[in-house]
Amino acid sequence: MKVAVIDAFDSFVWIIKQYLDEAGAETTMLRSHAENPARLAELEPDCIVLGPGPGTPAASGHIEILEAHSQHIPVLGICLGHQAIAEFFGATVRPAEHLMHGKTSLVDHDGHGVFRGLPRPATVTRYHSLVVDEATIPECLVVTARSSDDNYVMGLRHKDRRIEAVQFHPESIGTQVGHRYFENYLKSLVVVDG
Repeated sequence: MKVAVIDAFDSFVWIIKQYLDEAGAETTMLRSHAENPARLAELEPDCIVLGPGPGTPAASGHIEILEAHSQHIPVLGICLGHQAIAEFFGATVRPAEHLMHGKTSLVDHDGHGVFRGLPRPATVTRYHSLVVDEATIPECLVVTARSSDDNYVMGLRHKDRRIEAVQFHPESIGTQVGHRYFENYLKSLVVVDG
C-alpha cells in the first residue's frame, strides 16, 4: 500500500513514517508547502497522512490537499491534520484552555477504525494548543474519541468518506501501543470496518 505522509514541519514525523513502514506500507514523505497537490497526484497514493506540525490548519497546506484529494483518496489526520480535517468540513478550531505539550491523557473512544482493539480508555500523548470546538462539528463528521480529563475532541471520522483523524500523537513514546493506530488505519482501508 502506497502512503503519502505530509510533513508540516514537525520534529517527529519520521516516526510516523517508521510506524507505517513497519506496518507494511510503502511510504513517501512530502513537505506540505514544498509539494503541491499536483505532485501528490503524481504519486498515486492509496492514502494520505496529514501530519502534525506547528501553526494553524489554514497555514499548514493541509487544506489545499484536502480540497484536491479528499473525495477520492483516504486520509488520516494527526494533530494539525486532525484540526485541518475538522476546519475543512466546517468546524471551528480555537485555542485550548490549557496547553497540552508532552502531556498524557486518558481517551475514551468508540473502538472502531484506528481505535479497533485498543485499550479503553487509552493512554495517549498530546502536543497541542488548539482544539476542535465540538459545538461546531458538522453532521458529516462523527466524534470518535474524547479526552477524559478535559473532554476535548480527540478523534473524528467522516460518515461517508474514508477520512479519520486524531488530535493526539500516536507516534509518541508516551502513547500506549502507538504503532497499532497505524496498523489499524491501514487494515481499515483493506477491510470494511464496522
